[in-house]
Amino acid sequence: MSPSPSDAVRSAAAGESARGAVRPAALRWHERPWYRHYVLGVLLLAYIFSFIDRQILSLLVGPIRRDLGISDFEMSLLQGWAFALFYSVMALPIAWLADRANRRTIIACGIALWSAMTVGCGLARSYGTLFLMRVGVGVGEAALSPPGYSLLSDYFPPQRIARALAIFTMGLSVGGGAAYLIGGLVIEAVSTAEDIVLPLIGVLRPWQAVFLIVGAPGLLVALLMYGIREPERRGQLRDASGRAQGVSLAFVWRFLLDRRRLYFGFPIGTALLGVFSYGMMAWYPTFLIRTYGMSMGEAGLWFGLTYLVFGPLGTYWGARFAERLESRGRRDAHMRFTMFAALAMTVPAMIGPLMPNAALALLLLAPTTFLKCSYYGTTGAVMQLVTPNQMRAQVTALQIFFGNIVGMSLGASITAALTDFVFQDDAAVRYSLAIIGAVFCPAGALVLKACLRPYREALEEAAQR
Repeated sequence: MSPSPSDAVRSAAAGESARGAVRPAALRWHERPWYRHYVLGVLLLAYIFSFIDRQILSLLVGPIRRDLGISDFEMSLLQGWAFALFYSVMALPIAWLADRANRRTIIACGIALWSAMTVGCGLARSYGTLFLMRVGVGVGEAALSPPGYSLLSDYFPPQRIARALAIFTMGLSVGGGAAYLIGGLVIEAVSTAEDIVLPLIGVLRPWQAVFLIVGAPGLLVALLMYGIREPERRGQLRDASGRAQGVSLAFVWRFLLDRRRLYFGFPIGTALLGVFSYGMMAWYPTFLIRTYGMSMGEAGLWFGLTYLVFGPLGTYWGARFAERLESRGRRDAHMRFTMFAALAMTVPAMIGPLMPNAALALLLLAPTTFLKCSYYGTTGAVMQLVTPNQMRAQVTALQIFFGNIVGMSLGASITAALTDFVFQDDAAVRYSLAIIGAVFCPAGALVLKACLRPYREALEEAAQR
């Protein structure tokens, strides 16, 4: 008979402590401190390309709508459901595999798949084909975060995992900013060009060429990823003899249900924040174009620069600030910081789209972006710090599932639905953005507040392993 989750958790400490410490002189080259930073760099590069390939669509709304004859709501399905549904669902079985198999290989295959599917978006001739290619991008990207978080938790010590995950998740802001900045420059370069004719492929519209340009380099990143070493797993549940214990799906679900206030409440809280986050990412450039008359290139340039500057700054600052709170005795620092950042973000998120000119809108976009990105590292650290190794990828996938089914899918679609069906005016996208900021940021903070006590209890349990 298999032990209960609580018994297995309590037995982990003896096995981990018995392994002892290895002196630096005895470390092999791939076990040295510099190598874990190299791995982090490769994963960061992969995350940057994933977000470029994911977000470039948001800058191409106008030409895709025109050429394919679709509405804002149909466009939102490409930005949201086509990607998010399969990204979220496929993350679960991929995470189950990642907790048992070679995570490096899983990630490398995922990078190759989403890069090929991004290129496929550039070859699409119809809405249905483009939809299917976006599904493929989602499936490929599902292989990055769950095994990536688990991989980093084995390369970095617990006191540095939040910082490592913050650097990893800088890919969101760097990749998002690069998607708009590079995409805007590419669009400006090709928008005045004639249709492109390629051998064997035929005629391509300028927006199709953008997908080819941003998708192809990811295949090289896949090769880099395949070249890293798989680390030894740390923090595993162990049996009475100190051996790593196999974990069944039934065991995982019992473990999670016993702690459901945290393991289901926290993903729901971050998912509500994701509704605003993804809605803003999907529609802010279009808002700048429609409201202030910017070109696609100008919107991409200014939105991309804001994201590239304030996104990484916010991500790194948030992790370091939470570390300082933790060092001063706030054991729930990562959860508490996320809650306060969400509350602080509400005001600039709500009033920014209502500004009378583009300069003021972009000025308020800066603190919104800073605060929105500030909790990327802390939200990743919360679950890694309290979850046994054999479940970390699966728990990350569960968080992604909630975050994307609720956040990414609804963020893009609620914004578009308000614009199309409530205001019935393309120019009203500014009011849709203001509404989702005013509603979903404080809603997420309230749910996170309810998670503070169960998080502290989980930290105490983890300290006993």
